[in-house]
Amino acid sequence: MADTPSEPPPITVVLPDGQEVTGRLHERQQTPEGWLFRVSVPAWQNTAEGTVEAAWYTVWVQAPAHVKRVAGASYGDVPTAYLKSPPSRSVREVLGPRRPTGWVLQKLDARGPDRGVLHAPDCDEAPEGAPVLELERALDAADKAGVRLCSLCGAGQELEPLLNGFDQGFDPDS
Repeated sequence: MADTPSEPPPITVVLPDGQEVTGRLHERQQTPEGWLFRVSVPAWQNTAEGTVEAAWYTVWVQAPAHVKRVAGASYGDVPTAYLKSPPSRSVREVLGPRRPTGWVLQKLDARGPDRGVLHAPDCDEAPEGAPVLELERALDAADKAGVRLCSLCGAGQELEPLLNGFDQGFDPDS
C-alpha cells in the first residue's frame, strides 16, 4: 500500500477484537463527544458473477480509541471539520448571545516580545477602527511569532483548536 498523493494516508485501525490493520484515513470530524475518523480497511466482497474480489470497507470510528498513527505518514491534507466551540459561560455573560464575526489585530509596541493580540471585534481591548479580519487572515496573523490570542473575549478558545492541526483527535484530552 504505497502512499501517493492521490490516495488517503495510511492509518492503523484497531478492530473490535483488538486486531490492528492498516487502512486509509479519508476525513475527520470533531463532535461534542470527541473525534470521529472516516477510515477504510481492506476486505473481500462477493461479486455479481459469484467470484470474490478485494474491496475497501469504509466506516466512521472513534479516535483515538480505534485508530493509531502510522510512522512517517502525513495527515496535514486530510479534510477536517472542527466543532465550533461555544464561548464559556463568563464570555457569554460579557458578550451576550452573539458577537460580530471576524477578528481584530491589535498591534503592540515592537520593542517588546509581544507584537500583537487578536481580539473579537467587540472585545473591550480591541482597537477602535482596526480592520476586521476574516478567519484565514486571522489564523495567518495568529501563526506569526509574538502574536497572542486574547483570553478576555474568547479569541483563544475559538482559534486555538484551528491552530493545533492534526494532533486533535489522537490526544484523549483534546
